[in-house]
Amino acid sequence: MIFRPLKYEKYADKICQKLTDFQNSFREEYDIDNYDNWFYNQSSETLRLYSDDKEIYFKYIPVGTFSQNTNTWIWAWANEDSVEPRKFRTLKIKEFGGKKNYENLTSSHFDGDKYTGWELTSIAFEIIGGIGTYRVISDHLEKYFLLIEQITKEEVEKLENELIECEVHGKLRKAFICQHLNTEFKTGFEEAFDTYRGMELADDDDFQAWCSECEKERLKTDGWNDESMEFAQIKLVCERCYFDIKKLNLE
Repeated sequence: MIFRPLKYEKYADKICQKLTDFQNSFREEYDIDNYDNWFYNQSSETLRLYSDDKEIYFKYIPVGTFSQNTNTWIWAWANEDSVEPRKFRTLKIKEFGGKKNYENLTSSHFDGDKYTGWELTSIAFEIIGGIGTYRVISDHLEKYFLLIEQITKEEVEKLENELIECEVHGKLRKAFICQHLNTEFKTGFEEAFDTYRGMELADDDDFQAWCSECEKERLKTDGWNDESMEFAQIKLVCERCYFDIKKLNLE
């Protein structure tokens, strides 16, 4: 287990108590203890709590997971099995930990105990914010969430309808790229606007990118037209493919 220096221990204890006080009000307001079941969708980053006669939905940010089998914690930003775009918001915690020299906040995974998950979720809530927190347990794995807002069933359905099924990465947000962009070799990478993993998009925005040759064609006519679009042959990919291609071209 990573050693807890006194400075960090005092900070963590203070923040845990702060969340406990806040969480009591949250649990009462949303009655979250009186639902029989839960279901979360990584692709839409939504959590559903439900019973036979009622249900409630939230948007969430994944914080991390704790394995009861191995007594280890892994931060969401380091979890390659997670497809949630918002997991990269937890990098703010890592940045804060680096400034304070708090090793538990900068190490991707490490040994812990039964209190680790709530401790780190308390710190995440302090740094990132939200309306409350929640934990689900499946088999031996505890998963911790920051709940950022309550949403309706109709809003959840809209979010899920906007996803695409990727053969490699599963169901994720869509992105548009030219036919020349690929994961094998560099072609140049031009974007409609600056993007980063996990960013929120406005309703009328999509991830859009094209190669250097397509950019030359686009500039010839001062923007996209039938000819440059024919050259580009825009195709649909998932968000994860998009950022894998971007990373390749920027290395």
